Amino acid sequence: MLSVDTKNILLVGVGGQGIILASKILSLGLISAGYDTKMSEVHGMAQRGGSVTTQVRYGNKVYSPIIGRGQADIIVAFEKMESLRWLDYLKPTGKVVINDFVIPSLPTLIGSATYTQNAIDVVQDIVRERTIVIKAGDIAKELGDIKTQNIVLLGSLIKAVGLEHLNWANTIRESVKEELVEPNLKAIEAGIRAVK
Repeated sequence: MLSVDTKNILLVGVGGQGIILASKILSLGLISAGYDTKMSEVHGMAQRGGSVTTQVRYGNKVYSPIIGRGQADIIVAFEKMESLRWLDYLKPTGKVVINDFVIPSLPTLIGSATYTQNAIDVVQDIVRERTIVIKAGDIAKELGDIKTQNIVLLGSLIKAVGLEHLNWANTIRESVKEELVEPNLKAIEAGIRAVK
């Protein structure tokens, strides 16, 4: 294990996108590598398409699982509008990984709110070269299973924070059913390759 100061990772999206599983795999991989790791999750009407967020903090010693505003080293948005909603949690030098994928919220579907179609442009104007945009849904479809979109995003996160040297294959094997290991291994590798 490399000695590191505490790092803060915020994963945001919509219920049903597999954010919790991706966060658990991330946390397990970090723990297996010897990092002190804390994870917290918030489900906001998740089964009805509400917001879901998880916070993962790791390092030599982590005292709290909570990330404050302006403290996230990286935000991974599983749905593009969520990147804008949570941007105030990013530290000034932080990165954002955005999945170019739309899931309209209930208020936008019933017409009581407007979906910000240019959310990625707005984030890129603020964060500039530290924004990574990928089409995880398209990558997962090409791999044969749209349900692995979350693991594609996990792979992109792993590359963006420089954790690709950890043994993610073992962590995947320990985290999913046997018949899902191979598709998830392909997905995490594709996500890592998607970030230059």
